[in-house]
Amino acid sequence: MHAHKLVKMANDIAAFFDADPDRTAALDGVAGHLRRFWDPRMRRELVRWQDEHHGEGLSETARAAIATHRDRLLGVM
Repeated sequence: MHAHKLVKMANDIAAFFDADPDRTAALDGVAGHLRRFWDPRMRRELVRWQDEHHGEGLSETARAAIATHRDRLLGVM
């Protein structure tokens, strides 16, 4: 899947969780959704995009969730 589409999808997920007043819960929610519903290849591509393109196009919430839960998203636990 093209990285730009993943960025858009991640931003849509993050926008949903932005409504949560608890910032930690919002970041956990984004990462949990990505972990449960995205294929590992999609998650790896999104993390790679953040690393190589400094999260270009990602919302602040999506970037923070990926940075905070990087190992969880990559299945390193």
